[in-house]
Amino acid sequence: MILLNIMTKKNIYSKQKKFYQVFNGLKILPLGGMEEVGRNMTVFEFQKDILIVDMGLRFPEEDMPGIDYIIPNISYLRDRTKDIRAVIITHGHYDHIGAIPHIMPEIGNPPIYTGRLTSGIIKKRQEDYPKSGQLNIFTVKARDKIKAGIFEVEFLHLNHNIPDSFGLAIKTPVGTIIHSGDFKIDLNPIGQEPADIARLELLGKEGVLVALSDSTSVEESGHSISESEIRSSLEDIFKENQSNRIIVATFASLISRIQQIFDLSEKYGRKIVIDGYSMINNVEIARNLGYLKHSSDIQISFKESLKLPREKILILCTGAQGEGNAVLMKIATKEHPFIAVEPGDAIVFSSSIIPGNERTVQRVKDLLYRQGARVYHYKMMDIHAGGHGRQEDLKKFIELTRPRFFIPMHGHYYMLKMHAELAHRVGIPWSNIQILDNGDMALITESSITVQRDVCDAPFVMVDGLGVGDVGEIVLRDRQKMAQDGMFVIIVTLDSKTGKIRDKIDIISRGFVYLNEAKDLLKDARRKIREIVEKSASEDHTTDWVYVKDNLRNKMGSFLYQRTHRRPLVLPVVMEV
Repeated sequence: MILLNIMTKKNIYSKQKKFYQVFNGLKILPLGGMEEVGRNMTVFEFQKDILIVDMGLRFPEEDMPGIDYIIPNISYLRDRTKDIRAVIITHGHYDHIGAIPHIMPEIGNPPIYTGRLTSGIIKKRQEDYPKSGQLNIFTVKARDKIKAGIFEVEFLHLNHNIPDSFGLAIKTPVGTIIHSGDFKIDLNPIGQEPADIARLELLGKEGVLVALSDSTSVEESGHSISESEIRSSLEDIFKENQSNRIIVATFASLISRIQQIFDLSEKYGRKIVIDGYSMINNVEIARNLGYLKHSSDIQISFKESLKLPREKILILCTGAQGEGNAVLMKIATKEHPFIAVEPGDAIVFSSSIIPGNERTVQRVKDLLYRQGARVYHYKMMDIHAGGHGRQEDLKKFIELTRPRFFIPMHGHYYMLKMHAELAHRVGIPWSNIQILDNGDMALITESSITVQRDVCDAPFVMVDGLGVGDVGEIVLRDRQKMAQDGMFVIIVTLDSKTGKIRDKIDIISRGFVYLNEAKDLLKDARRKIREIVEKSASEDHTTDWVYVKDNLRNKMGSFLYQRTHRRPLVLPVVMEV
């Protein structure tokens, strides 16, 4: 039955593919970024020309043990690599660039167009993946235009919480498409110009066919907080802690926030120690490219900091999301080689919590509080401005661009639905709004928008160590099972001629029961194993050890559940002599 379903799906896909070949309009296919936050990647296709926007990763959920991150599935593109004209990267966050080392070699390494800072971050990350090869990157600035086959792409300056963030105006034969990227409307940003509202308004007057808009903060009412408003709150922390050390954890890509930390440290006579791989790299890249400006002697090493009073030190580090290997977690768990929390230390979480990280962040806070630290976070005061537009920003974007059709993007389904409702309130008819899932395709002409569902599979491609895509649902399910109920390994040695057990039955238990305290269970288990093996081998299966192992796995699984009401992963190992 399962095989029949798979075959049917393949037949449907082949029919759809044939249909698309004769469609003369624009196709928009999200391979990530819908139904989720992260893994952003969208394909724009017109006849034989393909344009890709962003190529990001998504971090794993708690039920994905061992997974480093997740990237888009590019099966739709594998037979179309010769048609890919360009890859556009809107900004330098990992949910928009993180899949580049894995995907670019698979699609023929087409040219990448992006801003200078984003280019620097991409190139630095590429050094960690030498087998991915050299990238063909071209840097652009706001209002630049590039040709990519039938497409003409103009880069629009919009505000986010990292410099060189672009929206896109994509000219196609059927009309202009506006892709917002991640954005907010900040009229008083730090280290960059305000959003190019005038250009958005002019494009709206000229006529926008479709707008795709960021939905990440659609739940938040009002306007986004300006980055400049954060400075006064941060300065209050500096004033309150003039006799204490300050430790600030934030996103390594939040260059504008990092600039404010440097500015305030200079003002209040503090030296800065930077720790965390991504923080060190991004500060160096931003400094070298002129996006981060400070005095030459403000940054010092850990060794140099030991010579100064604690109140003259600020530590800038990673770990505001409670990541296990990040600097702040090592400080909280007393595993950092140089930094130990002392009573009175001011520890600042200058970021919001990414959905799913609430428990780990709370654990870090608890550990820090227990050690006498004073913890500051965004729920106490305005020390973080999100990079995504709230409801009034989103309305403004729609009012400026005046799109005929609207597609919300970058968010879980309920976020997309809320954004669609907001667009309708602004005046876009329901018939002109479409909510897509990953793998759905919007078919667009000058006068219509329709959606074909499930055009291609868009399942998770999981990256685990050096493996890309080799951890699938079965492996992940086994890991979840071991994490939940443990593992029960059975090792038996059989006589190849008689099928009888030759030596003692060995049992290994990990995460299931402690063997020294379960002697009765082990005794009964060995008796049951002997019974299963000898019965299986006596049924004319003396050479079919796969049959024996399957019997052991199934029947011992049932036996252990009956005795313990737990379902460990049963791993039988059968050796013949």
